[in-house]
Amino acid sequence: MKKLMLLLALLGLAGPFHAFAQATKQDQAAAKEVELLERQRFDAQVKKDYAVLEKVFADDLVYTHSNGKQNNKQEYIQSIRDGKSQYDKIEVEALTVRAYHDGRTAVVNGTITITLPNKPDGTPNLAHLKYVVVQIKDPKKGWQVVLWQSQKQPDAKS
Repeated sequence: MKKLMLLLALLGLAGPFHAFAQATKQDQAAAKEVELLERQRFDAQVKKDYAVLEKVFADDLVYTHSNGKQNNKQEYIQSIRDGKSQYDKIEVEALTVRAYHDGRTAVVNGTITITLPNKPDGTPNLAHLKYVVVQIKDPKKGWQVVLWQSQKQPDAKS
C-alpha cells in the first residue's frame, strides 16, 4: 500500500512538469513562427505590400518611431503610402523572440539597419535601430503586432 501511495504521489507531481514541458514546446514553436513573420513584415514594409501590412498590424497598433512620433495602424500604413515612411532595405542584425502564455504572446527585441532614400546631397541615409515588438496571437486573425517601439543607435563611426 505504501508503494502504491508513493507511486500515486509521484504521478501527481509529474502532471505539472508535463504541462510545463508542453507550454514550453508551444512557446518555442510560437517563437520560431514570430521570427519568420517579423522578417516577412520587414519585407512587406520595403515592398509596400499593403495587404500584408493590413493583416499583420492589429487594429489597436501603437507604432512609436525612433524620433518619438506615434502612429496608429491607419496612420502608419498611410505614411508608407504617402512616402513619409520610406524603406529601401531593412537588414536584420539581431532578432530575439520570447513567447509566453502558451504561445499566444511574443516579445521581440532586435537590431536593424534601415536603408532610406539618399540624403539631399546624395550620401547614403542609414538608420541603425534597436526595437521592441509585442505580438498577440488572435484566434481568428493570427499573429498581430500591437506595439512597435524603436530607438536610434549611434553610427558605428561615432
